[in-house]
Amino acid sequence: MSAPEKPDLEKKSAAQRAAPAASRAADFGIDTTARTTGQAVAAYLRGLRTGELGALPALLGLLALLILFSTLDSTGTFPSLLNIANLLQQGAGRTIIAMGLVFVLLTGEIDLAAGTASGLAAAVMALHLVSGGNLLGGMGTTVFVLFLLVIVLAIVLALLLRIWAGAALSALALGLMVIGFPPNPWLQMLLAVCVGVVIGCITGFLVAKVGMPSFVVTLALFISWQGIILALIGDGGTLGLRDPVLNAVANGNLSTLGSWVLFVVAAGGYAAVLLNRQVSRRRLGLVAQPTGLVLIKVGAVVVLGAVATFLLTLDRSPGDLPITGVPFVVPIVLTLLVAGTFVLDRTRFGRHVYAVGGNREAARRAGIDVVRIRASVFVIASVFAAIGAIVYSSKVGSVSPGAGGGNTLLFAVGAAVIGGTSLFGGRGRISNAVIGGAVLATVENGLGLLRQPAAVVFVVTGLVLLLAASVDVLSRRRSAVAGR
Repeated sequence: MSAPEKPDLEKKSAAQRAAPAASRAADFGIDTTARTTGQAVAAYLRGLRTGELGALPALLGLLALLILFSTLDSTGTFPSLLNIANLLQQGAGRTIIAMGLVFVLLTGEIDLAAGTASGLAAAVMALHLVSGGNLLGGMGTTVFVLFLLVIVLAIVLALLLRIWAGAALSALALGLMVIGFPPNPWLQMLLAVCVGVVIGCITGFLVAKVGMPSFVVTLALFISWQGIILALIGDGGTLGLRDPVLNAVANGNLSTLGSWVLFVVAAGGYAAVLLNRQVSRRRLGLVAQPTGLVLIKVGAVVVLGAVATFLLTLDRSPGDLPITGVPFVVPIVLTLLVAGTFVLDRTRFGRHVYAVGGNREAARRAGIDVVRIRASVFVIASVFAAIGAIVYSSKVGSVSPGAGGGNTLLFAVGAAVIGGTSLFGGRGRISNAVIGGAVLATVENGLGLLRQPAAVVFVVTGLVLLLAASVDVLSRRRSAVAGR
C-alpha cells in the first residue's frame, strides 16, 4: 500500500506561499482589478450619483464665494493679499475647534460645550499671565481649591476609562497649578491644553460611561463653563494678553525662508505619502489609482502651494512697515490636519471611531471598547478647543467673559458640517472642517467688506449650514437606495 502523497501537499503549500501577492489577495476576496484613468473617473462620477459627495459641494461653494465677493467688492480689498492673510488668521481659531468636533460627530454625538470649554482654557491661561503666575491669588482660595478638586476628579475618571494620556495630562495640569511657575507663554499654553483635557475627561465619562445623552450633558456643561469663566474674569472684565509670544500665535508670520521651508516640507511630504501609497498598493497587487491621476494630484498641490507661498512672501502692508511671510496659523492648522488625518486613516483607533459611528452595536460585538472610544473623542475635541482658544485669543489680544460663547460653537459645528462631515456619524474627515471653516470665514469676511449688517451675516451663515445639512441627508438617502 503506497504512502499518502504528503510531499505533494507540502509542495503545493510551498507553491501557495510563493504565489504573487495579487493571487494571495484574491484568495481573501480582495479586489485586485487594475483601473485605467477612464475607469477611475467613471467610478468617481458613479459615486457622486449614488450620494458619495464628500467635500465637493463645499469646495464648489468656496470657489463660487471667492468669485462672487471678488466681483462685488468694487474697492478690490477682498482679493488683496492683506485681506487673504487676514482671512486665514481670523478663521483659524474656530476652524481648529471644528477639527476637534469632527471626532465627536464621527461617533454620532455632539459637543455643545466645546465653545465655552475653549473659553475656560483661554481664561485660565490669561489669568495666569495677568496675575503674574499667582493663580491662587487670581482665582481666590475657594475657586482655586474647587478647580483643583475638579482636576483630581478628571484624573480618576480618565483612569476608570483607561484613557492614560488624559490621566497624565490632567495630572500635569494639577502639578502646574499646585507647584506654580512664573509667567511663561509656552507653559501657559500647555496649561490651557491640559485644562482642555480635564474638561474632555469629565464630558466623556458622563456621556460614554454614565450613558447620558451628549446633547443634554454638553448643554449643561456649556452653561457651567460659562459661569466659571465669569467667576474667573468678572462680569464686564477683560484679561489682556500682553505677551509677544502669545500675540504672535495668530498675528505673526514666518520669514521668507521659513515660508519656503514650510512649502517644501508640506508639499514634499504630501507627494511622498501619495507616491509611497501608490507604489505599495501596486506591489501588493491591490487596487490603486492610475499613476497619472496621482501625479496630477501631486502636481496640482505643488503648483498651488508654490503660488500661495510666493504671493504670501510679497509685501502686503498698506503702510511703510513691511508685512511678509506665511502666517503662523497656517503651519499650526497644517500640523493638526496631518496629525488628525493620520489618526483617523492610519491607526486602529481611527478605524474604531468610524466603526462606532457607523454601527455602535456591531462595533461592540466586534470587540471594540465602545465606551473608551466614545469618551476619547470628547477628550480630543476639548484639546482642539483649547488650541483654538489660544489662536483666537491671540488674534483678539484679550479674553473676555464671553470667550467661546455666542456664535463660536455654532460656527465651529457649522464648519464641520458644511465641509462634509455627517451629523449622523460614520462619515467625515478632518479636512472637511478646514474647508468648511474657509467657507464660513469667507462669508463673514466678504459680507463685512460689503458693509452688510450682522443680521445679514447670521442669516446667510444659517442658510449655508441648512443647505449643507440638506445635502448630507439627501446624500445618505441616495447611498441607502444604492445599497452602500
